[in-house]
Amino acid sequence: MSSATIATPHVPVMLERCLEALGPLQDSWVVDATFGAGGHTRALLARGARVVAIDQDPGASQHAEALRRDLATAGVSRAEERFRFVQGNFAELADHLESAGLPRASGVRAALLDLGVSSMQIDEGERGFAFRHDGPLDMRMSGDGPSAADVVNSWSHEELAAALHRYGEERHSRRLARAIVSAREEGPITTTGQLAALLQRAYPPGKRRDHPARRTFQALRIVVNDELGTLTRGLQAAVEALEPDGRLVVLAYHSLEDRIVKRTLREHPDLEALTKRPQQASQSEIEANPRARSAKLRAARKLTSEATP
Repeated sequence: MSSATIATPHVPVMLERCLEALGPLQDSWVVDATFGAGGHTRALLARGARVVAIDQDPGASQHAEALRRDLATAGVSRAEERFRFVQGNFAELADHLESAGLPRASGVRAALLDLGVSSMQIDEGERGFAFRHDGPLDMRMSGDGPSAADVVNSWSHEELAAALHRYGEERHSRRLARAIVSAREEGPITTTGQLAALLQRAYPPGKRRDHPARRTFQALRIVVNDELGTLTRGLQAAVEALEPDGRLVVLAYHSLEDRIVKRTLREHPDLEALTKRPQQASQSEIEANPRARSAKLRAARKLTSEATP
């Protein structure tokens, strides 16, 4: 199966580095735990792997169907033996593998986690992830549970300030939280445009590298989706799913994610870290996909029972 027969519709982050870190995968089962638009999965299939893809975003199923159609067009017989998709959160990875028909005891050869918000989520203003696109203040990856608007309009000043400081690493967290609480007294904050504008007005004057709303939007997204708790559970589930000598590769996009990944890959008793320092994208990779600018790739292999201390 050549890569041309199932060409990717977008540019996956650090694709060649991910494939290299995952190792030889011919006819082996691989978990793409964050399927998105399917770029990494398509490349894995083109290398001869079998893929179980997982994503909690309802929109990802459309990309999975498109991939199935492309496989059929390419003449891939019994495509279900090479590609299976499950909608769900990767924190419940073991259950999803079972739903896909893989016995829990069999193990998978490799697992890939491409963390954070996907390009398609940012580009769709109606999802409410992006401060540069006006839309409903939502940010829910799965579409379930409290939205960012619920948090912004109901949390106290102290709760908001703590969240912005912890999850956005925002040094002006208390100032911005006061601005949010004051603004909502005039009426609920319901759109990304409203929130971005009030944060821009509230931010201290002076030169800055980033938009004043960037860190607040990051913090709200992490809170709404319990991203750090999900990551911790998902990493453990991925380790348990791997067969001995299997590979785990993770792409993180901010320091909070990367700290958890770094600690897990270095300290987990069943893992041996393969990257002493995180790999970062080259200039050419960044030019091909600007999202790669903040990406950090870490990899590990699962120890055999004899090698485990």
